[in-house]
Amino acid sequence: MRNILLTGFEPFDGQALNPSEEIAREINDAKIARHRVVGALLPCVFGTAIKELKHLIKLHDPDLVICLGQAGGRAEITPERVAINIDDARIPDNAGQQPVDKPIVKDGPVAYFSTLPIKAIVQELRKHDIPAAVSQTAGTFVCNHVFYGLMHELSTHRADVRGGFIHVPFVPEQTTDKPSLPFEKMTEAVRLAIATCVDYRRDIKSAGGQVS
Repeated sequence: MRNILLTGFEPFDGQALNPSEEIAREINDAKIARHRVVGALLPCVFGTAIKELKHLIKLHDPDLVICLGQAGGRAEITPERVAINIDDARIPDNAGQQPVDKPIVKDGPVAYFSTLPIKAIVQELRKHDIPAAVSQTAGTFVCNHVFYGLMHELSTHRADVRGGFIHVPFVPEQTTDKPSLPFEKMTEAVRLAIATCVDYRRDIKSAGGQVS
């Protein structure tokens, strides 16, 4: 049975929890679409997070890598379309680093596109009444940092492995004035996303349903 690597992040910016971490922990060792899911935690730290991700890829030799992150303020599950080669942190990471206008990979490509079937994922989630949309920006904090680092690693060393990034909203316990989704619904969404990635090696063509 082949592996799928699913990562989440530790809490950051004073939060007591990060739903991406909890989802990765919940789905760890699950069997989905004839694959075993390996759930793992990444530090919310520039540089270190990519090093840990590379280690996990080498250790588990996955067919597919999906990185999850928290996007507080969003109301939907949002597969990301593109990772850009820039770190520009509004807040410090968990090690106190706050890079400004710094390339993630010196002389690397300006951007990488996800190789996940992002529109098929959105379609499948909506079929199950889960709010979802394609996102055009993963920001410039550690989520985009890891997304770009993942795609650079796959592009340069593991061209046969597909990968990408999905943002999840807050859970209700984290906020009283911002959008959120129940943990159970987000976990279901990620399970469905994983199965969709196995079923669709090429994405569907559809218009709309996007967020900026």
